[in-house]
Amino acid sequence: MPTTHSTRMLILGSGPAGLSAAIYGARAGMKPIVVQGIQPGGQLMTTTDVENYPGFRDVIQGPWLMEEMQAQAEHVGARMMWDTIVSLDLSQRPFRMIGDGGDVYEGEVLVLATGAQAKWLGLSSEDALKGKGVSACATCDGFFYRGKKVVVIGGGNTAVEEALYMTNHSDDVTLIHRRDTLRAERILQDRLHANPKITVLWNKRIDKFVGEGDPVGLTALDLVDTVTGEATRFDTDGAFVAIGHHPATEILKGHVALDGDGYVTVDTGSTRTSVPGVFACGDVMDKIYRQAVTAAGTGCMAALDAERFLAEAEFEREMAEAI
Repeated sequence: MPTTHSTRMLILGSGPAGLSAAIYGARAGMKPIVVQGIQPGGQLMTTTDVENYPGFRDVIQGPWLMEEMQAQAEHVGARMMWDTIVSLDLSQRPFRMIGDGGDVYEGEVLVLATGAQAKWLGLSSEDALKGKGVSACATCDGFFYRGKKVVVIGGGNTAVEEALYMTNHSDDVTLIHRRDTLRAERILQDRLHANPKITVLWNKRIDKFVGEGDPVGLTALDLVDTVTGEATRFDTDGAFVAIGHHPATEILKGHVALDGDGYVTVDTGSTRTSVPGVFACGDVMDKIYRQAVTAAGTGCMAALDAERFLAEAEFEREMAEAI
């Protein structure tokens, strides 16, 4: 039979943002319930080497980091629920969410930490080589390609920014775009074309990511000219797919304010959303940085904002009762 789970603090999502919010919320006595969602642990569960998370001198594994975060959250009192939310009601407090099995989750405050996903090309060869030369985050993985030949795939701001970033590590960066013009802002295009380390291949689409060796790793790309249809092979050590991200906010539409790209909007300098008592943290509200450490930081902010909200609400109720 469906069960109702009630708490002071509900958290939707279990990546670095959600689990950081859970740690701070539990320590504040809010007894958080974390509904883990369709991808427990978030994007770090599909990341291998992590070298830029503070506190670890050696390379760590993404799944291990998330397991440790979850264990820490549980140790201080957070409860983990393996469920996928199919509907929610934010029209009044306590807020209500319903899982796909019928369980009901109620909370006086709600933290949205559903994250975002990088967009991929959708090739089977791409999927086979993720983490083996194919990445969607130059800031995360670029360090591992120092002095190597790399490509960035895309034509928007994300792609140009990733290509420029990679020149910090490589003198041989190629931007591959399926059209003959870029969609990026003019100032970014000017910086790109002025950088001698970057070459642009126009009118090329990726037909296949080629992997060889033992262990297998990316060695080349099979390209097709979008104008002539000519097929070519392009040797490379690493490929960064930079065609954008999409936030996991489909279920939130009509409940909280979203921006034109689908990200949850928050008040500047806080995690407060358009609904009092609902807070957002991590990649679901951050389209700029998208790092594990920034997600964890905003998770901390969300818990502190939620704690302050509950304290103010309780004070107002006590004052009203005293009159």
